[in-house]
Amino acid sequence: MKLLVANRGEIARRVFRTAKDLGWSTIACYATPDAEAAFVQEADGAFHIGGADLADSYLNQDKILDACARHGVTAIHPGYGFLSENATFARRVIDAGITWVGPHPDAIASMGSKIDARAIAEAAGVPLIPGFGDAEQQGDDRLAAEAERIGYPILVKAAAGGGGKGIRIAHSPADFAGALSEARTEASRSFGDDAVIVERYIERPRHVEVQIIGDQNGTVLELGTRDCSIQRRYQKLMEEAPAPNLPVTTDRGLRDAALKLGRAMGYDNAGTVEFVVDAETGDYFFLEVNTRLQVEHPVTEAVTGLDLVELQLWAATGNPLPIGQDDITIEGHAIEVRINAEDPANDYAPQTGRVEILEVPDHREGVRWDGAFDGRGEISPYYDSMIAKLIVSSSDREGALAKLRSVLDQSLIGPLKTNMGLHRWLADQTDVVEATMTTRFLDENPPPNPPLNLDGRDIAGALVHEAAETDAGPWGRLPGFRSTLHDRRFDTILRDSEGELHEFVASATSADRVGVYDDETGVVCVNTDGHTLSYQVVDRSEAWAPDSGSAGGAAGDVAAPFPAVVVEIPVSSGDHVAGGDTVIVVEAMKMLHSLTAPGPGDVDEVRVAVGDAVEQNQTLVTFVTAPLSTGDDQ
Repeated sequence: MKLLVANRGEIARRVFRTAKDLGWSTIACYATPDAEAAFVQEADGAFHIGGADLADSYLNQDKILDACARHGVTAIHPGYGFLSENATFARRVIDAGITWVGPHPDAIASMGSKIDARAIAEAAGVPLIPGFGDAEQQGDDRLAAEAERIGYPILVKAAAGGGGKGIRIAHSPADFAGALSEARTEASRSFGDDAVIVERYIERPRHVEVQIIGDQNGTVLELGTRDCSIQRRYQKLMEEAPAPNLPVTTDRGLRDAALKLGRAMGYDNAGTVEFVVDAETGDYFFLEVNTRLQVEHPVTEAVTGLDLVELQLWAATGNPLPIGQDDITIEGHAIEVRINAEDPANDYAPQTGRVEILEVPDHREGVRWDGAFDGRGEISPYYDSMIAKLIVSSSDREGALAKLRSVLDQSLIGPLKTNMGLHRWLADQTDVVEATMTTRFLDENPPPNPPLNLDGRDIAGALVHEAAETDAGPWGRLPGFRSTLHDRRFDTILRDSEGELHEFVASATSADRVGVYDDETGVVCVNTDGHTLSYQVVDRSEAWAPDSGSAGGAAGDVAAPFPAVVVEIPVSSGDHVAGGDTVIVVEAMKMLHSLTAPGPGDVDEVRVAVGDAVEQNQTLVTFVTAPLSTGDDQ
């Protein structure tokens, strides 16, 4: 089979991995901004479909199908988003004689409207949130009357689409008209359809879902629950399987209800039945069916041992599923966090730009990294901001949370801002630890701002990490090997993300910090409480200093790290200084910067005066030099 993934980024790479394991040939389609992306390079073949505009590329059905005909594509996997839940596209794929890796078009169409979906769920005996949805009765007065009947607070939400768009809450009749108008406007803009439904708003809602898988021979299976309650703007950030802290009757009821609905739909591929669970009572209500593979599918794979993409491909080609319901067991616990290029401290504002440093300990057992790239890469402004999904698994939930903390504490992604620190903070929150979180958690508990400043030990750790790799080479990787790196001192000027300059003078005595310096780009990244703090090196000098008990002078002169003005000279020719003593103070960018002696010794010459303008790398102070200690450091 020759499989096209009509998608991009990490989901394309994910599908390619399984397809290649099965011996399928893989094809990528890409828009201009993705020409150099990892998923394009990893496919067996690739074709260009248009520019950055989605209508010209990933949403252009004609271009995709025409290219499939030219390249002999025999199957299409839509991933998630884009055309994955477009019933018209699914029908066109099938009509073209190409295998559609997803549920049949009628199933997709039946869930395309929340009004229709409610009716199908009700007919299948699945509990519904008290509400009203009728495409023919959308008048303001009728909807307001239904809201009064249901009782406030009321949720007004778009009948079409998803992703948290077109949703508003009305806490009283006085709020209803405004909420209705805003929901309709957003629904029309996002989905081209301003129809809405009104339903009771659950005060303490949990978002719990059930994974189902079916085949074309009438088999439908459920693969357990997932909790996706940690959300911002109705979009998921953290997911886990199985859903924790559920009453046994709720867990069993959710799974049975999902099976009922899947069978009523004649469901024949991977899908997810989503529910709202009342955290107070354990009551559950149908929300929607996502007729595609979910972003969070890896947590289900981790606790079942199944490959959901493999099952998708198996079912799409007409084969009966190779497992039965009795073969499915749920073992252990798994948690996924979505690593997004966004700034939680700035209302989750999306970030764009380059990732120059990416280090994640995904070699550890029970750690999985599904990323758009594994090293350097770029997040463009044209698509969503997700960089990757980090998945951890353990024998129990406590172990999974501990592993998540550990991995986040050892990971670095920069200089682009991400929400990695937010996830590290979440992993310590009582509601998360005790599994009492609701979908309102982040609204009610805004995360703290990340730390802004580093200290010299952080920088020393990052620079020593790089120096150890550079200077010690393979010897530095031998157990018990110790080089003279403990004597290295660093005099570093860094620029932060706000453009401010910071000076760090430190001896490398604290090299256990998690940090990296990339010599090619001059970026320093340091992990602080799970946050990657990124700085740009403006100037960096280094010297070998003698041990504190050794005789001798300094190992270098002091030069200007950048253009500046001399504002203070606290030393004179002949003065004895210790390593780290200030010898010159300069001003640049309205900030004062202290330049220090690189080691103990005697001042030879001061070559500037207060008020002098100096250039970058200009020598300012020289020292009387003497031999360094010649002891055997190795």
